[in-house]
Amino acid sequence: MNSNIKISGLIIAVAAVVGCADTNSSQSSPTYSSYPAANVQMPSYGRIDSIQVERSQPSSSGMGAVMGGVVGGVLGNQVGGGSGRAAATAAGVVGGAIVGDRMEKSRQDQGHDIYKIGVRLDNGGYYTVTQDSISDLRVGDRIRIDNNRVYRN
Repeated sequence: MNSNIKISGLIIAVAAVVGCADTNSSQSSPTYSSYPAANVQMPSYGRIDSIQVERSQPSSSGMGAVMGGVVGGVLGNQVGGGSGRAAATAAGVVGGAIVGDRMEKSRQDQGHDIYKIGVRLDNGGYYTVTQDSISDLRVGDRIRIDNNRVYRN
């Protein structure tokens, strides 16, 4: 009975830690933040100063880790007896959580290119827009920024 209480406590602790995972992901299209200069009014005009390509990172909801931890804990609990069983259960919870999280991430979007476009504004300011495509934009192009998107002007 005492080992069952320890196992239950361990499973709850792992679930609580995994529950703190990033849950900002959604199945809809991803959103990106931009870093505007102060007092930029839309639409604004300027020239592209730089274009940086970055790879977005896939995120997980944590459910793969939780489910993996539960399954690993149940399987680990079937092994051994006494303190060996508790150790096997703990190892199963941790191992299952790691495997479950990796499986969830492998089934999701593997990330894609995002573009950080630095714009020198006509008023002397600087504005960075982050968007998921740039079509035919190049450094030096005259552009318009409207609704936080860069368009060739």
